[in-house]
Amino acid sequence: MRAPGDSKVTPAPAPLVGIALMCLAVMSFAVTDTTAKWLSAHINVLIVVWARYVIHFALSLVVFNPWTVPGLMRTKRPALQIIRSALLFATTALNFTALQFLQLDQTVSIMFSIPFFVALFAGPLLGERVGLERWLAIIVGFAGILLVVRPGAGGIHPAAILSLVAAATYALYSITTRMLARTDASKTTLFYTALVGSVVASIPLPFVWETPRDPAVIGAMVGLGAVAGAGHFVLILAHARAPAATLAPYIYTQILSMIALGWLVFGQVPSLWTLAGAAIVIASGAYLLVRDAQMRPH
Repeated sequence: MRAPGDSKVTPAPAPLVGIALMCLAVMSFAVTDTTAKWLSAHINVLIVVWARYVIHFALSLVVFNPWTVPGLMRTKRPALQIIRSALLFATTALNFTALQFLQLDQTVSIMFSIPFFVALFAGPLLGERVGLERWLAIIVGFAGILLVVRPGAGGIHPAAILSLVAAATYALYSITTRMLARTDASKTTLFYTALVGSVVASIPLPFVWETPRDPAVIGAMVGLGAVAGAGHFVLILAHARAPAATLAPYIYTQILSMIALGWLVFGQVPSLWTLAGAAIVIASGAYLLVRDAQMRPH
């Protein structure tokens, strides 16, 4: 696979390597969320979001910058690049805020609703038809989300709504990524993602800044940006070695990492409601992914 405008030779297909890299990428995202949750108990969540973007951007500049990659900032759709980057920033801010109040397994189970939102939004934005089978999968998937959230008495914290909105903004981010892939190089899109996120994250900084003095907090801030950036880079490597349809189901391995890290770091054990809801969401989402792959031309 090669993004439009890339001159780099495409690596030979290696599905097993791609799958291994995909699992490593989603594990890094689990570590990112765990670090963000730990940091939000020590510093303002807006500073956590800032650290995630600015450190990621600073480190990525070593490899990708306008001087070493000529034409890096050249885009045919600058407005869409900014909108896409803003959507990912909103996803990060909403998710990190929700993590202050929810368990890791709860947030990831809700975020697994992303394929349902993609199916909903793909119709009006990409002109893709949503058939009866896809509607049924979406309805079943949201029933699983309701099991996780359990609205009303005995349900989880209302911050679950933030996770659900984050899933919707990430779905829009995914769709805009597909739209940009037709015109812009992948390196250009990655650069704008980090650049716009860093700029937006810096806007509220003067109002919330508190200088961290604990070495553990400083180290976690640096690690947060580094691991997040590395995860996205590994994700690109995975997609260069295996088709998206092959890799997509392995996104769901993230729940194993989230459950393990939630237990090891925070002593959190998932409830049966969360596990049951997650199982339904994963099954419905996997069906949508497989169905999508079957419907696309080969």
